[in-house]
Amino acid sequence: MSEELGQASDKQLAAMARAGGGPAHRELLRRHKAPVFRLIQNNIGDADEAMDLTQEAFVAAFAAIGRYDGDRPFRVWIARIALNKCRDWARRRKVRAFFARALPLESAHHVASEVPAPDVATADRADLARVRAAMAELPPKLREVLLLRGVEEMSQAEAAAALGVSEKTIETRLYRARQRLRASLDGTA
Repeated sequence: MSEELGQASDKQLAAMARAGGGPAHRELLRRHKAPVFRLIQNNIGDADEAMDLTQEAFVAAFAAIGRYDGDRPFRVWIARIALNKCRDWARRRKVRAFFARALPLESAHHVASEVPAPDVATADRADLARVRAAMAELPPKLREVLLLRGVEEMSQAEAAAALGVSEKTIETRLYRARQRLRASLDGTA
């Protein structure tokens, strides 16, 4: 049966999942977990949180599988759900940060250091850290387009569908994201 599932399209798997097929859920998860995790991790920068958000994205997707339009790629649909989970996470983080700053220091819990770990000594890792930091400074709308097009290698049409905007908007945001990223990395931002 697993060979049959491996040959099934995402549309067929989604139909089986709607009918209550646990194996279909597992196959969709197997196919799309790594790219969803990468998208989330690149968006939020924390592997542990990314794993949790990946799970949340798939739970939400499977709960809403009845709303999946099989004529659109499943990859685009799940990417949109994942990006929404990232946005929710960022909002929650801002609220927590606000309240953490409002607490007296003696009652504050451990606060993670913003300083890179000592083992990040090689030039490649330092460059990667610079790029990630510069990307983190981009507005979410620009960062999301950069991740979908540059990292996840989605087409312009797929990125537009994932974000619910026009292809021209994707083109414009990608241009602006690359300009800002370049300026930030060159130190002219």
